[in-house]
Amino acid sequence: MGQKVNPTGLRLGIVKGWDSNWYGGKDFSEKLIEDEKIRKYIHARIPRGGIAKIVIERTLKRITLTIHTARPGVVIGRGGNEVDKIKEELKKITNKDVQINIFEIKRPETDAKLVGESIAQQLEARISYRRAMKQAIASALRVGVKGIKVKVSGRLGGAEMARTEQYKEGRIPLHTLRADIDYAISEANTIYGKIGIKVWIFKREVYGKPDLSPNQGPVGEKSAQPQRKRRGGDRNERSDRSERGDRDGGGGGGGQRRRNKRQ
Repeated sequence: MGQKVNPTGLRLGIVKGWDSNWYGGKDFSEKLIEDEKIRKYIHARIPRGGIAKIVIERTLKRITLTIHTARPGVVIGRGGNEVDKIKEELKKITNKDVQINIFEIKRPETDAKLVGESIAQQLEARISYRRAMKQAIASALRVGVKGIKVKVSGRLGGAEMARTEQYKEGRIPLHTLRADIDYAISEANTIYGKIGIKVWIFKREVYGKPDLSPNQGPVGEKSAQPQRKRRGGDRNERSDRSERGDRDGGGGGGGQRRRNKRQ
């Protein structure tokens, strides 16, 4: 099952949070369409902003957007002008007050969407797909990911017949639900047609219950792994036992001397 299903959807509520956080009644479909319009507008407005995802929260009269980006300066603009313009445009689209928060992605090499967009830009610039894929994999492994897989499909290198090629390094445990796997799809518009790009990045295994609230960003870097009990107990416990034994019996030597006197 893990080989076929979307890795993000399979892990929702376990190690992944939702990109749309609100409750909808009969107007659920209208809100969902509005969310998609908002995301398309922001991506079209800032195509080179390095935007990985946009998390949307709703209240009765306000919409809060959290933009996850590797280039916050481009999104904010000089003096915050770009953000203010986006707010005004979105107010006209939604007829609601809009608040925008910026979350900086400090390591874009570990984000599947940004890696896919980087490969797409290189393919559009007529760089060899093999070179682009290998560079992306090397960069991701350099910053400490545990595994990465990249798959490209289409008329690779301008070939007459479309085909699929992929490169993989490390582990991608798709069946393990506690594995934090980032997955994204991107497209490159080349002169020979579209080339699809899929990226899987295995970051780490998450133990315990992570904080999936939308304003927390990705799951914390440090995962709280279960503590294994040491063999023979803790060192402090052993020292306490020895002290109690000395007090009760006067130590092992004292007990031996008393037995010798009786004999």
